[in-house]
Amino acid sequence: MRAVVQRVSRATVRVDGDEMATIGPGLLVLLGIRDGDGESEADRLADKVRTLRLFDDAEGRMNEALGEREVLCVSQFTLYGDARKGNRPSYVAAARPETARPLYERFCARLDAATGVFGARMEVELTNDGPVTLLLEL
Repeated sequence: MRAVVQRVSRATVRVDGDEMATIGPGLLVLLGIRDGDGESEADRLADKVRTLRLFDDAEGRMNEALGEREVLCVSQFTLYGDARKGNRPSYVAAARPETARPLYERFCARLDAATGVFGARMEVELTNDGPVTLLLEL
C-alpha cells in the first residue's frame, strides 16, 4: 500500500465538474492499493497517517500530528504504475477494484476522511502548505 501525503491549507475533489468534497487545513492523501494488500495494511497506514507529525507546533517546528484537522483521501491506482520498460506504465501491481475498494473505504473510515469517488476520473485541486509532501509505503 502506498500513500502520497500532502499537508494542505485546502483541497477539493470534483467529478464531472461537481464538487465531491472540500477540506480546509489538513492532509490530502492519494492512496494506492496493490495486489496482496489487506485490512492490516490499511489499518497500519491509516494509523501512520494520523500520527505523522507534519504540522507546526507553537515554535514553528513540524511536531504536531493531525489532531482535529481534516483529511481528503483520493483513490490512486496509478501509484503502482511501473514505467521501467517502455513509455507506457503497467498497472499489474495495482489491486483489482473489487479488492481495492473495500480497503480504500476502510482506510478512509479509520481516518474519518472526506473522499472522492472510487474509480472515477477526478479533478483534485489543492493548496500545498509548506510544501510538505511524503511518500509512505507498507
